[in-house]
Amino acid sequence: MLVMALCVLPALVIATRPVANPLVLEGQVYCDTCRAGFETSATTPIAGAKVRVECKDRKTQELLYTIDSTTDSTGKYKIVVREDHGDQLCDCNLVSSPQSDCATVDPGRDQARVILTRNNGMASNHRFANAMGFMRDQPMSGCHQLLQQYQQEYED
Repeated sequence: MLVMALCVLPALVIATRPVANPLVLEGQVYCDTCRAGFETSATTPIAGAKVRVECKDRKTQELLYTIDSTTDSTGKYKIVVREDHGDQLCDCNLVSSPQSDCATVDPGRDQARVILTRNNGMASNHRFANAMGFMRDQPMSGCHQLLQQYQQEYED
């Protein structure tokens, strides 16, 4: 019994210990000013948008970890993650926009799956989430012409 305890105890200590070299998750939040459903040259960053990272157990979907952040003046956020979440499903989600005319969540662009583990072959401590966006209530002027330019690029 003592030998078993001596073998298991160090493994438990290592598993629950915070990562000495934390991971840094970076991402950005934008306003889809043309309601295009994707980023365009008219897309603007949103300063002060709130985002949340949630990690859940793969089998039970029990919430195990959550952390919030706010975007800076360039619409970007950085979140320091001190624990390894290798066996969990982690998603970055939009919470709120400070812009009242651009507070509708863009369907399909409201969350990003993130990998928050070192056990995946990535050497860097930086992790990047896909950009997430809100849509403006009404498209701004000039969007019709802008979207026509994108259509012409797809047809060529």
